[in-house]
Amino acid sequence: MFTSLLIALFAIVTADDITISDATKDDGVLVHTVRSPYQTGETRIRVLQPEKLEKDKRYPVVYVLPVEATTESRFGDGLAEVKKLDLANKHQVIFVSPTFSHLPWYADHPTKPEIRQETYLLKVVVPHIEKTYPVKAEANSRLLLGFSKSGWGAFSLLLRNPKVFGKAVAWDAPLMMDAPGKYGSGEIFGTAENFAGFRVSKLLENQGAALGKESRLILLGYGNFRAEVQQAHTLMEKAKVPHEYRDGPSRKHDWHSGWVAEAAELLLAPMKKD
Repeated sequence: MFTSLLIALFAIVTADDITISDATKDDGVLVHTVRSPYQTGETRIRVLQPEKLEKDKRYPVVYVLPVEATTESRFGDGLAEVKKLDLANKHQVIFVSPTFSHLPWYADHPTKPEIRQETYLLKVVVPHIEKTYPVKAEANSRLLLGFSKSGWGAFSLLLRNPKVFGKAVAWDAPLMMDAPGKYGSGEIFGTAENFAGFRVSKLLENQGAALGKESRLILLGYGNFRAEVQQAHTLMEKAKVPHEYRDGPSRKHDWHSGWVAEAAELLLAPMKKD
C-alpha cells in the first residue's frame, strides 16, 4: 500500500555508494537529497504526485528535465509550472524533476566519472522512483519532457534507450547541433568522438525508424530555435520517423511561456498508429 504518509517515512537508502534521503515536503513537492558517484556533491529529486492516490493503483511518470545546473532557474522551473497548471491532478500522473551538478546535456563524460548524467538518470533517479513511489515500471509509462538542451536530452535519452522510455517531447530545442561546444556543451561531452554517440540528428537518422510505427517523439514550437526544430522535422520525415509536430506559436524561451500544458497533453495522449 502506497500513501503519502509511507513515502514520508522511507529511510535513507544506500547502495553502490548511492545515498538517497527520505522525502521532505516543500510547498507540496516531495524532495529527496542524493549523493552518488555520478554527480558532484549533493543533487535532488523532486516529486509531484496527484493529491489523492488510489489504493493499489500505479501511475505513469513524466520526467521533467531541467535546462540548468543545480537549482538555478534563470529559465524558470519546470516542476513549478506543472504544479501551477495542476497537471498531476488533471492527468493523474506523477511528475519527477531531478537536478544535476553540471549543466545538463544528458550525456556521460568520457573521462570524468562525476559527470555521468545519463547514467545518473538511469541508475539513480529512475530506480529510486520505481522503488519508492506507486509508478508503472514499464517503458510506455516512463515519459520525458524538456526544452532547449533538455529537449535535446529528452530525444537523445529515448533514442539511446528505447526500451527504457516510451515517449519524449522537445520544445524549442537545438536538435541539429553537430559538434560540442555551443551552449556550454563542450565541458559535458568532452570530446567530439563522445559527442557523436549522443548527437540527436545522427540518432534520428540511424535509429529513429527502429522506434516503430507509433509516434514516440513529439516536436513542438519555437522561441530561439525555430530553424533547428524545422530542420529536425524535415530530417524525421526523410528518415521515416513517426512523430507529432507543431510549428509554433512563437513563445519566450522559458518554462513559463505557455507551452508546457500542450506538451504534457500530447505526451500523455494514447499513442497513435500510423
